Amino acid sequence: MRRILSALCLSLLAAPALAAPCITNQGGFGGYKQALGQQAASAGVGQRGLQALESAQLSGITWRFESSPSSQTGVSYSDPATFLGKRSGGSAQGFISQASNRMAQNADLFASLERAYGVPGSILVTIWGLETGFGGYLGETPIVGGAVTLASYCRRHPRFEGDAIAALQLVDRGVITASTRGGPSGELGHMQFLASNWSRFGVDANGDGRADPYNAVDALASAANMLRRNGWQPGQPFGQGTANFGVLSAWNDSGNYQRAIAYAAERIGG
Repeated sequence: MRRILSALCLSLLAAPALAAPCITNQGGFGGYKQALGQQAASAGVGQRGLQALESAQLSGITWRFESSPSSQTGVSYSDPATFLGKRSGGSAQGFISQASNRMAQNADLFASLERAYGVPGSILVTIWGLETGFGGYLGETPIVGGAVTLASYCRRHPRFEGDAIAALQLVDRGVITASTRGGPSGELGHMQFLASNWSRFGVDANGDGRADPYNAVDALASAANMLRRNGWQPGQPFGQGTANFGVLSAWNDSGNYQRAIAYAAERIGG
């Protein structure tokens, strides 16, 4: 098998980079991977990343979600508390209480992140809670398979193709492996970064020599770094209509999500 994979990787390196055509049925996934492999090789992805692509399986949960009509028609919640409760699986007040406790338990960390990046701890802890329940559930979908499946789907193509290639590059760099698991769209770690965003904004905040999305300190610092580099203004308000509220769209382009972040963060003690 290793010889076969090596031969495949060499053929991908030698082949011209062609645009990977999107697919509308699962049977086209193998052909999509082959075309994506040519693009990835042209982008500098090495043998380890290309082997991860070759072994990647279509993610059934990702495909089912993208195929569902409910995923294509967004519901707008006028009350952010309603969305916050729905997203967190409880009540808005329950979420705010949990987030406040987390922030109090890690007061020094959140204070240091605000000093370094200017992003309030209440914003960061809210995102952490919304994404993974404060690290309680990081996802069970193989990241490479999820990212490649999302990129292959015509409704999402080619918007997420860069993230699929970035995931392969993270395999090359040893940040993840071919079997690392995360969110169904290839999201990474505590804050559920897409691979291309982790490549751009990931930082080593705990000083162990590597930026690790599965380390909470690194992930929280990287989220603060991403918001700051997208225009966050330290010390300024973040309610609806402010410049900082607009920066939240860099994290998630859902208006429901942005309003929920601001709503919770304004009410979190600390």
